[in-house]
Amino acid sequence: MLEQKTQVRIRYAETDQMGVVYHGNYAQFFEIGRTEWLRSFDTTYKVMEENGIMLPVISLQCDFKKSAYYDDVLEIKTSLKKVPGVKIEFEHTIYNQNNQIICTGNTVLVFIDTKTRKPTRCPNFILEKIMNRQLN
Repeated sequence: MLEQKTQVRIRYAETDQMGVVYHGNYAQFFEIGRTEWLRSFDTTYKVMEENGIMLPVISLQCDFKKSAYYDDVLEIKTSLKKVPGVKIEFEHTIYNQNNQIICTGNTVLVFIDTKTRKPTRCPNFILEKIMNRQLN
């Protein structure tokens, strides 16, 4: 489905004593991918919050394939799995600078109304952008 690619360079602080990227950082890499995916639709988490919507993560899955190291340049590919309803689901693939898959993963987020704190449907302004991009 719809995808976005983003690059990050690994900083020393993101590695462990062995010089390998600490596993907990992959959740942040997935977030970078989702944030840039939203930006590709001319929206941000800030815009959604201003429109009364929050997007908490309710599921995160990651499968490690190879290690990443300090100063590696990683490419984060983030793809929308299906047209969102109350939930929005993303597939993630992270590659190193040699185009080797470092990890794959999946995140599921739910649209929450900031006033009621209850799940709500995906905002129309996002759905319209998704549908327009799919048709083009």
